[in-house]
Amino acid sequence: MSSKQHPFSNPKLGIKAISSLFGNIFSHKWGRKFVSFFLAGALISVTMAACTATTETASNNAPQSAGSGKKDVELTLVSFAVTKQAHEAIIPKFVEKWQKEKNQKVTFKQSYGGSGSQTRAVIDGLEADIVHLALAADTSKIEKAGLIDKGWQQEYPNDGIVSKSIPVLVTREGNPKNIKDWSDLEKSGISLITADPKTSGVARWNFLALWNAAVKKGGSDEKALEALTKVYTNVPILTKDAREATDAFFKQGQGDALINYENEIILASQKGQKVSYVIPDVNFSIDNPIAVVDKNVAKHGTKEVAEAFVKFLYSPEAQTEFAKVGFRPVDETVAKEKQFAELYPKVKDLSTVKDLGGWDAIDKKFFADGAAFDQIQSKIKR
Repeated sequence: MSSKQHPFSNPKLGIKAISSLFGNIFSHKWGRKFVSFFLAGALISVTMAACTATTETASNNAPQSAGSGKKDVELTLVSFAVTKQAHEAIIPKFVEKWQKEKNQKVTFKQSYGGSGSQTRAVIDGLEADIVHLALAADTSKIEKAGLIDKGWQQEYPNDGIVSKSIPVLVTREGNPKNIKDWSDLEKSGISLITADPKTSGVARWNFLALWNAAVKKGGSDEKALEALTKVYTNVPILTKDAREATDAFFKQGQGDALINYENEIILASQKGQKVSYVIPDVNFSIDNPIAVVDKNVAKHGTKEVAEAFVKFLYSPEAQTEFAKVGFRPVDETVAKEKQFAELYPKVKDLSTVKDLGGWDAIDKKFFADGAAFDQIQSKIKR
């Protein structure tokens, strides 16, 4: 190999060589054309490379669609306390079904508590994708906060009602105080356990059952207010939610009677708790709605799977799980099954929210500041 130095190996010599080369090229007409084509080609190559890089970056950053099998999805379910057992049985079935049909893994965050407390938490920033609350009035509050679109009741069957129950009177074994009806709770010497209507949806249903029975017996709001004042005078402490009320009665031994969901009591008996309870002939239908939180699912990109889960809750498979843990099925096929027809006897006189004018009228009359419940609390100086 020659030891002669290459002109480009020395920076100074290289620059001179390049200048000389391009000087010679530009000295000829064809040389100027060559350089023009060379520079144009280089510009095109750089531009194409940049476009390719941009396309690849966009492709890599593009969100993966639901059901692609490439991206897991997480749903946040916020519900009232006593639904926990049912959802824990239903969720794995839905997860398996979605994985099989869409090749996508779904995980759930779950939050349970008093319906009123859960409602406030969602409004205050708990980013629920789905809310299953004790009463439609709570769901409507989330709607009014701008998180749920109007008309949510019409998006699913039964005005959005996905689970049902009734309030029952639970007594001590053998019913030593001979409590058979709502009016028995007015008697002196009776200690009653129930939750606070200000924080618990269950407790509002309890209140409505008491009021409905008192009106049907006495005929006037004044007599009903008097009757319920006697009842709540017999309540030593108002618990935060239905689960706390159940624990106070069974685990702590407080009270002669407990008003609670039929499903909560059936569940307690299934867990080995000895339960004695009465279903009053005059009663009230407890209707629990489900809704997708539209603003949050849009933010999380979870609308498709959230809506699919809600629809799944109406399926016979899911309704059977609700029925197993004490909820009266909203699916008639499931309700007519022998095991459930026997477990859930029909109530002779069953009223609904519509019979009392709907939730707006109910809230204004009974639960707003200064309304009937506050008047009762004021009278008993709680």
